[in-house]
Amino acid sequence: MANLLDIPSVLDVLRPVQDPELHKSLVELNMIRNVEVVAGTVRFTLVLTTPACPLRQFIVEDCERAVKTLPGVEQVVVDVTAETPQQKSLPDRTGIAGVKNILAISSGKGGVGKSTVTVNVAVALALAGAKVGLLDADIYGPNTPTMMGLSAAQVKVQAGGAGDVLEPAFNHGVKLVSMGFLIDPDQPVIWRGPMLNGIIRQFLYQVQWGELDYLLVDMPPGTGDAQLTLAQAVPMAGVVIVTTPQTVALQDARRGLRMFQQLQVPVLGIVENMSYFIPPDQPDRHYDIFGSGGGAKTAAELELPLLGCIPLEIALRQGGDRGIPIVLDAPESASAKALTAIAQQIAARVSIAALS
Repeated sequence: MANLLDIPSVLDVLRPVQDPELHKSLVELNMIRNVEVVAGTVRFTLVLTTPACPLRQFIVEDCERAVKTLPGVEQVVVDVTAETPQQKSLPDRTGIAGVKNILAISSGKGGVGKSTVTVNVAVALALAGAKVGLLDADIYGPNTPTMMGLSAAQVKVQAGGAGDVLEPAFNHGVKLVSMGFLIDPDQPVIWRGPMLNGIIRQFLYQVQWGELDYLLVDMPPGTGDAQLTLAQAVPMAGVVIVTTPQTVALQDARRGLRMFQQLQVPVLGIVENMSYFIPPDQPDRHYDIFGSGGGAKTAAELELPLLGCIPLEIALRQGGDRGIPIVLDAPESASAKALTAIAQQIAARVSIAALS
């Protein structure tokens, strides 16, 4: 190893440092850039693969330790930024210009809190610095605008050469498109499959999404037209399956999971919602209202990661009703911490898939 404190020697000592999830050298991955050596100060940019990297501090500390082994180093300054990789393209599916990764959040049955998970994951990613969009594909029950504080929003429709283009609503750092913006609050959507197919494709391709790191798609429950349309239309970075510990929810979750696997959509993992109830007056007590351990058992049986378990708290429901997701409203709560960690896990797995 060279004794001189210069740029090549800095890169040499950083070469053995690996991304702990990709298991590759940070230098070889071009994640170390703009190295400067001024007197005893070494400064460089660490370019992560996602703004929501769960191991950010761990990687920074590894880099600092490595550089400090060089003689003459008095200070190490690490500037951290991120460049989210583009998901792999598929020849028979059309991507969305400017959108790097399309993710579905799905469930086998209704009532498991799928939209709550989607909204909070989207906002958590945005809080981390990612550019995020949210497509509400639950055409028959479009509740996402309420949960995002956009129930009174009015979206703009602009005429374009290839048809009308919708400008998404925006709040909490997330762009949103939903059927809820196009109908009256009490108006039912009584459509057959072809019309459902058409509106989802419009939401994908005729919206000014701009540059996005992640486009999350809040799916309706089940294994119907919406899931089939999405899986066959666009290349997807993956799908996350939301369930509760309850046996009937897990049974339907497995069916939904198998459907995406048959459609060759990567399953990123399982999220167990409503894992236990935390009473507000006794925060140290946990009640397994819907059973316990179901998500972990199912994940183990299917050889998939359990991305996280979310407790049931009154504040979680209140945040959804008021349009302020709990990751914003009560970030130190148990459910907010669980949702933030799940968002980080999802982002990390998307990066692994894109770079592997």
